Amino acid sequence: MIAPPPVQAAEVRILALGDSYTIGEGVAAGDAWPFQLAAMLGAKGLRVAAPTIIARTGWTTDELSIGIDDARPEGRYDLVTLLIGVNNQYRGRSIDDYRVQLRSLITRAVGFAGGRSERLLVISIPDWGVTPFAHARDRQRIAAEIDSFNAIGRDEAARAGVRYADVTTISRRAALEPRLIASDGLHPSRDMYTAWAELLLPAALEALR
Repeated sequence: MIAPPPVQAAEVRILALGDSYTIGEGVAAGDAWPFQLAAMLGAKGLRVAAPTIIARTGWTTDELSIGIDDARPEGRYDLVTLLIGVNNQYRGRSIDDYRVQLRSLITRAVGFAGGRSERLLVISIPDWGVTPFAHARDRQRIAAEIDSFNAIGRDEAARAGVRYADVTTISRRAALEPRLIASDGLHPSRDMYTAWAELLLPAALEALR
């Protein structure tokens, strides 16, 4: 059972860093998982501001870093999420470079959380290989590469003492559940984002204690 939230004076500020999976490509803006998560936190009694999103379709780790530089988020955030790397894999980028760049992003993200590592949630890369978009591609190779990238993500999260959440398992359900894929044949549907938000909710509540 999840304990009731603490007494709260100010609104919870959420910063979500990432790519198309964070902005909710393929669904209405309010259906993206950061907004669904914020609504779920609100339903638990927390006052939550609209999430700040720094993300763009197609971004890799280095492009996200540049995007953060350009956006210059201000103040301290109560919860920070980081979901990045699918475009590194898609473009055939080096897995070693991914580790270095992800480590840097984790450090920056912890800074946005006021140095509180427990308030950063690193999220795994979904498996786009199960989508209709990938029908003519080597799905097993895609899955194996994403697993390798996610192993680095999990390792770097543990190294930094931050939280890690696995949404990859949910994403792979789309192979048998077409409703989990948006009409573009590639990105998650609202239903999948709901499943992600439900998975993330307990960790988010714990982080906010």
